[in-house]
Amino acid sequence: MTKYFVDNLDSSVSGKLLEILEYKVEELDSLKKGLSVEQIKQAISNKEFDLRNFFKALDIKNEISLIAEIKKASPSEGDINTEVDIVEQARQYELAGANVISVLTDKRFFKGDIGFLQQIKNVVSVPILRKDFIFDEYQVYESKLCGADAILLMATILPENKLIELVDLTHELGMECLVETHTRADMEKALKTKAKVIGINARDLQTFEVNLQHVIDLALQFPKDRILIAESGIKTGEDVKRLKNVGAQGILVGTTLMQVKDLSAKIKELKLI
Repeated sequence: MTKYFVDNLDSSVSGKLLEILEYKVEELDSLKKGLSVEQIKQAISNKEFDLRNFFKALDIKNEISLIAEIKKASPSEGDINTEVDIVEQARQYELAGANVISVLTDKRFFKGDIGFLQQIKNVVSVPILRKDFIFDEYQVYESKLCGADAILLMATILPENKLIELVDLTHELGMECLVETHTRADMEKALKTKAKVIGINARDLQTFEVNLQHVIDLALQFPKDRILIAESGIKTGEDVKRLKNVGAQGILVGTTLMQVKDLSAKIKELKLI
């Protein structure tokens, strides 16, 4: 079934993104051999969860909400901060005013780990977003079991019916979604789901080029009944002002926060405080 996913990707999915997805399919097949989805469902039924409200954390009137990301490395930027103490970084994010913490869980390309979710959740009180290449119900159940309050779903890689199905399953499990878009077609798909939080990524995942103007252009046509999150390429308060002016209610920032020396000052700047 997972190979079927790759074979039926839109023809626009190519380059590094296609390489990543082909690897993730192999990784998922291996995971399923070690622990079945039925075993994960059973483990979920036997566990109590501290679920935190992702939507409420971001739905702040007259203030920019911040999703601060734990990201050690990426395919586009290489090593970002591989020596970071992720638990301490998460603590500092919350202390400085982050509303949600995003955690990269992919090992091969981002040097993350799914175990980071619970490690970080144990030391902060804000919601935790799992960021990975999620395309199968197995990964949604896995996210729930490992402590995620919300997951990222990429409209670029998911057919409309599959995106709707995964959003609905996520909600059934008590979690929420950030549906990430990059094109007008992605946005149309995302708006057909019940996701209340939709992101526009300034980074083209085929080329890794970043263009904030792309977010601004797409945001101008965004409906007012959902929360809009701007993702990637956000470095300064001036960037945030431009995004806020076209309706962005929140921002997702990783690299800038992983590299800055004065984290508290940078977060205040980005939240326009």
